[in-house]
Amino acid sequence: MDRFDAMQAFVRVVETGSFTKAAATLHMSKTSVTQLIQQLEARLRVRLLNRTTRKVNITADGAAYYERVIRLLADMDDAETSLSSASIAPRGRLRVDVPSPLARMVLIPALPGFYACYPEIQLTMGVSDRIIDIIGENIDCVVRGGEITDQSLVARHVGDLKVGIYAAPDYLQRFGKPAHPRELDDGRHSTVGFLWSRTGKALPYTMQRGEEIIEVQGRPLLIIDDGNAYLAAGLAGLGVLWLPQYMAKPHLASGELVPLFEEWHMEPMPMYLAFPPNRHVSTKVRVFIDWVMELMAEHAPVVGRG
Repeated sequence: MDRFDAMQAFVRVVETGSFTKAAATLHMSKTSVTQLIQQLEARLRVRLLNRTTRKVNITADGAAYYERVIRLLADMDDAETSLSSASIAPRGRLRVDVPSPLARMVLIPALPGFYACYPEIQLTMGVSDRIIDIIGENIDCVVRGGEITDQSLVARHVGDLKVGIYAAPDYLQRFGKPAHPRELDDGRHSTVGFLWSRTGKALPYTMQRGEEIIEVQGRPLLIIDDGNAYLAAGLAGLGVLWLPQYMAKPHLASGELVPLFEEWHMEPMPMYLAFPPNRHVSTKVRVFIDWVMELMAEHAPVVGRG
């Protein structure tokens, strides 16, 4: 038995709650993972996991061993990093997941600069607006808009997206320019709705002008769960959009979008980078986090609060 492989297998089973998922993330067979855990338990002479046909539960001894093992694996990674060129040039596979508009408009255009600094990092970037099972899918970190509600994750506030309301000139020519946000609710106008994965529905927007505070839902004829498709629908004249300024900016410059209700204010959308608390933040993860924070400081700096 390779004790290092066995410890890695044990940690992945605990984190994913499944021998099958652990095997997939380790690129091993389920049989191999099972054998490694059995050999580890035999060596330690304790039961680390309780298996049933439906789920895997960690024992009290297993929980204590898990806490020691994750620290040991982290120390081993640090030791190898400090004694190798990896301390200068981080390397290896890095799996992240980011919102599709942020990937298309901010992160991917900046990737040549990232690879100029870190050519030995193999980046696998999931591009979606859906909720990701970070541990189950073996993702190192995610970038998401809105508050992180999963208390099991470490979340770092990396930026704030200023939000505005926009429409295509073609839409305004057909339906006229609304004078007040309430017109978006009264049937005179259509909006494009965004389906938030956390709630499974389109959410209302709070808007303020001086002492006047209103909540606007809009009347969407089309509801979309992807940011790029949402923008495309607005550009096609299918309705009024609520957009982060970084997404609207190039289309304002080209005349494809027109700003609405500029005297009204909306709270910026916070952006967070989240990762599992028990996973060692390796050098390659740290440099990716720092890179994202630099980009967000340029495109959507954190707004001071209080």
